[in-house]
Amino acid sequence: MKSTESGCRGVSANSALPIAETARLRIRHLEMGDAGFIRELVNDPDWIRNIGNKNVHTLDDARRYLENGPIAMYARVGFGLFAVELKASGECAGICGLIKRDGLDGVDLGFAFLPRFRGAGYAFEASSAVIADGSARFGVRRVVAIVSPGNVASTSTGRRSARPGADNGVNVCWS
Repeated sequence: MKSTESGCRGVSANSALPIAETARLRIRHLEMGDAGFIRELVNDPDWIRNIGNKNVHTLDDARRYLENGPIAMYARVGFGLFAVELKASGECAGICGLIKRDGLDGVDLGFAFLPRFRGAGYAFEASSAVIADGSARFGVRRVVAIVSPGNVASTSTGRRSARPGADNGVNVCWS
């Protein structure tokens, strides 16, 4: 289900300004124009297995997911899940961000990448940038990352993110 309706083909006049950039990645707010990309991502079998079925089957479903999820969280707390674009091609590789969950001491680090972009270190690179941005702009000092049992790749990324010195003064707890 490769997306052709994705807004992720480089930054244009209507694209959100990046909240962070790395050598290879541009991290920016998700927009309604990203509905095709989101539909592809949340229907990936690994997403469904490790995160859950969000019942996003159409572009309208994807727009509702964006509006009620990441975009609503930006309005509520200033941060949320962000689009992760490759600078070289402008393609959306995945999402990464901090999520404020009721009852959670700290914020949750979340990320997911399309299969064709996994294994290249993008999750760690984006996670590090998002944690640094959360600390600098929002005073985030505690990040709690929760991983489904058996999600080996995410566990590995989380352990790397929690290394001393990798978090710029942010306490990263990974379980």
